[in-house]
Amino acid sequence: MMPYSFHFPQARRCGGAGLVTAIFLLVVLAGLAAALVTVFTNQRQSAALDEQGARAYQAARAGIEWALLRRATDAAYCATASVNGAVSAIDRFQLPVGTLAPFRVTVECWMNPGPASANANVNLDRRRIRASACTANAGDCPAPNNSADYVARVIEVQI
Repeated sequence: MMPYSFHFPQARRCGGAGLVTAIFLLVVLAGLAAALVTVFTNQRQSAALDEQGARAYQAARAGIEWALLRRATDAAYCATASVNGAVSAIDRFQLPVGTLAPFRVTVECWMNPGPASANANVNLDRRRIRASACTANAGDCPAPNNSADYVARVIEVQI
């Protein structure tokens, strides 16, 4: 009787092809899984930053409303004329408890004198109020340098 390998020499040469194919498929599937994890992680971070951006916008709006209320109740607020664009009033505060608590708000005000009016009762002075809201861990708002989780929004109004 002849040995098994002598009758079928081609079967002996193809014996490891299944192992090579299985390793190749495992490597490809592992690479695909890693890519999917990366995409899902980036998507989740992007959604979180988008939500933080909306909160920062609301914090900046709160700063504008605060400045408008302060201007309505205190005539001396932002009443000094700006010289060479210098800021007349700067207020910095951190919002109290709630979803806006992680944000620091900086409110700046400029008063630009208007032209003389023929009617003495008409005041043509113009005030610019800018509110900057950013994440509180940044220190100054707006921060001089960015980080991966830094979010800031700036709103400016003229009255």
